[in-house]
Amino acid sequence: MPKFTEVRDFPYSKDQMYEMVADVDKYADFLPWCQGVRVYKRKEESLYADLIIGFKMFRERFTSHVTFTDDRIEVEYIKGPLKYLHNHWQFTEKEDGGCRVDFLVDFEFRNKIFEKMIGGFFTEGVSHMIGAFEKRADELYKK
Repeated sequence: MPKFTEVRDFPYSKDQMYEMVADVDKYADFLPWCQGVRVYKRKEESLYADLIIGFKMFRERFTSHVTFTDDRIEVEYIKGPLKYLHNHWQFTEKEDGGCRVDFLVDFEFRNKIFEKMIGGFFTEGVSHMIGAFEKRADELYKK
């Protein structure tokens, strides 16, 4: 059961970082392996989305319910190739005007053979994904 946590400080505001992560519609523009996004059932405090993730021969659709609170984004897994998925983003304003982002993802594939195949790439892949969010923040907010 791969689990990854990361805490990073950014020179951008909590609102900027939150807005960027909450903009699920744009994920296919900058996230590695994200081949498509379909957002539906959008409400003020939540949305449902399908993400198409592809890497080499692997291509899967993940359906999630994303909930927005003042300083946190929670992702609830609905359906796809996983047994479970726990994912959240926590945003904390820093005294210097920057933002601390606490990211967690924990999941398990239904297929144990597939999990053994992909497990070795998991940490590298998630780290690469976090780097893509960091690069996106620089593109949007760096002066």
